[in-house]
Amino acid sequence: MLLAVDVGNTNTNFAVIDNGEFKAFFAITTKLPRTSDEFSAAIKEQLWINQLAVDKIDGCIVASVVPAIMHSLINGIIKVTGIRPMEVGAGTKTGIKVRLANTKEAGADRIVDLAAAYHIYGGNTMVIDYGTATTYDLVEEDGSFRYGITAPGIRISANALWNDTAKLPEIELKLPETILANDTVTSMQAGLLYGCIGQTEYIIRKVKEEAGLKEMKVVATGGLGSIIANATDMIDEYDRRLTMKGLEIIYKKNCK
Repeated sequence: MLLAVDVGNTNTNFAVIDNGEFKAFFAITTKLPRTSDEFSAAIKEQLWINQLAVDKIDGCIVASVVPAIMHSLINGIIKVTGIRPMEVGAGTKTGIKVRLANTKEAGADRIVDLAAAYHIYGGNTMVIDYGTATTYDLVEEDGSFRYGITAPGIRISANALWNDTAKLPEIELKLPETILANDTVTSMQAGLLYGCIGQTEYIIRKVKEEAGLKEMKVVATGGLGSIIANATDMIDEYDRRLTMKGLEIIYKKNCK
């Protein structure tokens, strides 16, 4: 079984995968500093909760956008599994050709998402990841990653509202029944969520127009992505586990 780890700015997600079958999926917060012992304890606990034996894990892969925690995380994983994880980075076979002006600017998470989308759906596919930031990335017919758009994530925008204003409260992030809000909470919800839907639809249309694509598959992922995907017909698929599928695909490519 494969232990796949996606280190994001907000959460670190773990999955145990057995040839495409998800045996476990859990997350811990990234921002809380941890020692390698604390990482190993958290992983052991979750494996125990999911009734998974440590000795059944025979591979591990990590994609990270937070370098500061990698030393402790990697050593924590080694303490649990006895395996040094494969790290997605320069030289890793992904199936994606990075054609950005500066290839070093491509986040590992974005490459992994595109690798999954390209493998599953083929080229001319846009991946929208509603994470800490909202990213819109296009993988072309030949597997090239040439264009990407980055916007503030929904939670970042929400935090700015209630942290930087005196009278706006912290609210639940959910789509109100109508955009015609008549109280503070629903007005904030409407602005944040309907605003994100509008942004999503405009960017999809604009990318198709400027890239000259009549047909483009659009796949969404990320924690809040399901809210947006369910509210627009311009997103074809929502796959919360897209990143983990990409990690398994990349692991198998490099094991060969």
